[in-house]
Amino acid sequence: MKSIRLIITTCLFIGLQHSFAQDIKGYVYELVSSTPLWNTTIKNLRTQEIVQSDRDGSFKIAGQVNDYLVFTNPGYKQDTIFYYEDNIRRIYMTRDESLISIDEVVVSRMTDSRLAAEIAKAQNEGKAVDAGQERGGLRVSPSRLFGKKAKEARKNLALLVSEQEKREVDRRFTTQLIAATVPLSPDEIALFRERFRPTPELIKKASNEDLKVYILDSYKKFKSDK
Repeated sequence: MKSIRLIITTCLFIGLQHSFAQDIKGYVYELVSSTPLWNTTIKNLRTQEIVQSDRDGSFKIAGQVNDYLVFTNPGYKQDTIFYYEDNIRRIYMTRDESLISIDEVVVSRMTDSRLAAEIAKAQNEGKAVDAGQERGGLRVSPSRLFGKKAKEARKNLALLVSEQEKREVDRRFTTQLIAATVPLSPDEIALFRERFRPTPELIKKASNEDLKVYILDSYKKFKSDK
């Protein structure tokens, strides 16, 4: 009789454990645009397990009802949710407008349109001179010239513009163009592209034929260095 009760108790215990053990699933989005947020860090405070959201914003983490999950993503306000029922959760994160500093990883993830918008924003916040005609022409603003927010904006502007210029170079100085112009293997092309990367100034003024001539001249140097 005791053995039967023990078996029943054990089965109930295992059943309870199985009912609590589960995967918490969900999606992370940007609040305003509803864009999926990938590489969002999700941490279960009870288990200390950490996972990252996928490119479609989806995530899966071990947990159970009554767990707390913390969501963090550079440039967004940290959020904590209480998992109170077994269903797929949709988490909407808001941008942290108080953050001025922009991480290089965040910049590299931005779309072209978002990058252009951030450049315009940094240019406006970093301006030290106001050219408003209604107030008597040019005026220098000490708060914008020496303020922390303006300094951070000017610092971020350099990073943002650098990323924009890098993308402009990459769009034209492609592996396909190099492969069609000079006889290099894929491994050699990767090295060639890194060593002879054109300047943004050259890319802006060079025609397609100019760029091919540049690749041919650089190819001669590349082969002679070998």
